[in-house]
Amino acid sequence: MINAHTDINTHTHTHKHTHTHAPVQSSSSAFPQVKEEAGLECEPVTLLLIQEQGPQWIRFIFLARVTGGSLKTLSAADQESLQASWWDRQSTLPLRGRDILRLIDSGLRYRQEPWHPITLPSDVSCRHVVQRLVLVFTHNDEKIWVLVIKAPAVHLPTAAAVKTHAVTWAANMVVQEAMPTAYYDHDVNTLGVFSLQHNGRQHGKTDGVCFNTLVALVPDYVQRNENGEKVEQKVTGQPPPVENSRYMWCEVRKQTLKEKLLEMTKNTSILPIHSLY
Repeated sequence: MINAHTDINTHTHTHKHTHTHAPVQSSSSAFPQVKEEAGLECEPVTLLLIQEQGPQWIRFIFLARVTGGSLKTLSAADQESLQASWWDRQSTLPLRGRDILRLIDSGLRYRQEPWHPITLPSDVSCRHVVQRLVLVFTHNDEKIWVLVIKAPAVHLPTAAAVKTHAVTWAANMVVQEAMPTAYYDHDVNTLGVFSLQHNGRQHGKTDGVCFNTLVALVPDYVQRNENGEKVEQKVTGQPPPVENSRYMWCEVRKQTLKEKLLEMTKNTSILPIHSLY
């Protein structure tokens, strides 16, 4: 909770890959933990950001609005929590971990100047933790290509998270499969999340998450030869050639879509996902 003078608070929801949890809904029932631990009912305003630590957990940080209930007092202490209180942001705050302070700051900054559109999970089932990739290559802020899979119909590549790496590593696996030679000459940068899908109603069947992410493939223009000497890479203005026949590059020619994607690659205007792995 941020302070006693606002009805907006921040709430974190942690998704452990092996656990089931309540479906994400755009109502106060989406956050039963807030009611149990703080005594307050609330509804989500937007996701602020996503943090993940590989196979251990994914943390969803929401900005939420209080809609009812009353603050939990010490007399109502139970196994969920002892009590709850508002913080004035000035008093000493005893904490087990200080990472929550950065999350509170994010909520305050978003209220003052939102840096990405309101984003809430779509109620769509997903069995695993996966990424659907809008993987782009740009040239001189004028041209942009998107990597797609050809068959059975043209579609965006999707890759599942693996237990040994960060969730966002799935994008690296796609690039390695599509263009193994070029992989080591490029950086694979996950820029953020357009949207995500989840419902979690059936344990083991629908309690996964699908992240629709924007990923940029960026050339590493300074290479080194076998002697460790720097070698300048030639700029061709074209994406690296695809070596796997399943994939192809599609140049975005529709002007409005091209401008929107180019703008997103330059600005942090979509939901951020931070890897702590």
